[in-house]
Amino acid sequence: MRSYPNILNIYAETTLNLLLRRAKKPKVHTIEDYLKDGGYQALEKALNMSPEEIIEWVDKSQLRGRGGAGFPTGKKWRFAVQNPAPRYLICNADESEPGTFKDRILIERDPHLLIEGIIISAYAIGANQAFIYIRGEYAAGYYILRDAIEEAKAKGFLGKNILGSGFDLEIYVARGAGAYICGEESALIESLEGKRGFPRIKPPYPVQYGLFGRPTVVNNVETLCNIPLIVGTGWEEYRYIGPSDYPGPKLFPVSGKVKKPGVYELPMNTTLREVIYKYAGGTLGNKKVKAVFSGALDCFSAEELDTPMDYSPFGFGGTGTVIVLTEDDDIVKACLDIAEFYAHESCGQCTPCRVGTHEQAYLLKKLIEGNATPEDWEGFQFVNKYIQPTSICGLGAVAGRLIRQTMQKFPEEWERYVGKIKEVAHGTS
Repeated sequence: MRSYPNILNIYAETTLNLLLRRAKKPKVHTIEDYLKDGGYQALEKALNMSPEEIIEWVDKSQLRGRGGAGFPTGKKWRFAVQNPAPRYLICNADESEPGTFKDRILIERDPHLLIEGIIISAYAIGANQAFIYIRGEYAAGYYILRDAIEEAKAKGFLGKNILGSGFDLEIYVARGAGAYICGEESALIESLEGKRGFPRIKPPYPVQYGLFGRPTVVNNVETLCNIPLIVGTGWEEYRYIGPSDYPGPKLFPVSGKVKKPGVYELPMNTTLREVIYKYAGGTLGNKKVKAVFSGALDCFSAEELDTPMDYSPFGFGGTGTVIVLTEDDDIVKACLDIAEFYAHESCGQCTPCRVGTHEQAYLLKKLIEGNATPEDWEGFQFVNKYIQPTSICGLGAVAGRLIRQTMQKFPEEWERYVGKIKEVAHGTS
């Protein structure tokens, strides 16, 4: 077997034994391993169903997109098939959210689960070409997927007349170049077309006008890996997994100050407290949890650890990413990391985000270093507030959100730095 660079060697645990069933060991599974474990049986079943029936099953399963937005997958597919062919399917494997590595473990340890999900999904929406857009830093995953696609072709699961069904499909793997913005579906499409990864103004949406101007479905890796489960077990059985409102398995990448960082497959009625203490082993040194960052999107305080890990208005939401900060961590300095991340990753298309994210990081750094003036503090708050409503895409919409949340939930931490401004302004220091 070919050796691959930088295989992800992390801890993986599942209470559901579905998505991570074959991914619990740090090895690459060949198609022979996958077939021995019942692989591609869901595809055979799907090809004996009508595309409409598969869409109906996915709709009834209540599967929501696992890329962060939580949009109903079946509804997205229906929007796409309302528009004339040709249509395309894109797997979004540009996993760049801070602290997020759930898709990577699926790609590197169980690539055929993803490929089977792509084939079934493409058949359902009537696409004869599918693309996997993978993060440029995932070098191992890129080669693993290419090899797995060749294996699938050799067994008749890809190419012309798949399993004698009359359905044709080719899957192509494209590498990104390390741009976080290309995780946004329209920027991803622009990049795939050979252009700069700038988000498009919506509407029209990709299901109407996507890749090469054709209807396009963009689904996340984890979302597509759920498709063989739904088809294989039936939507009724799938609905029994986890809570009735948010069924199906969910992967949670956990990092930060915990004893067992890794990826955990759990039902979505699990609470944040359970993720940290029951599964991730608690905090390092048994320190008190101060805050949890859901990637670079939201901040949860220690008083919010009973939050359910679902997509409800009061749930954890997002990609399910858990970054744990403890009592020794400085919240404001952690916010600087977030601010600098957004400043670095802004694509520069629109002025509010291009300038605003850099100003936010610059002024916050001045505050932490003790060099900020009252005007700097006022400017920081102004920029933080107005990046969101004036930017084109979701990056600008969330670039200041987590920081604003910490200002509300940890005012005393911010006051330690803001207080120094007041002292300087009155000449007392």
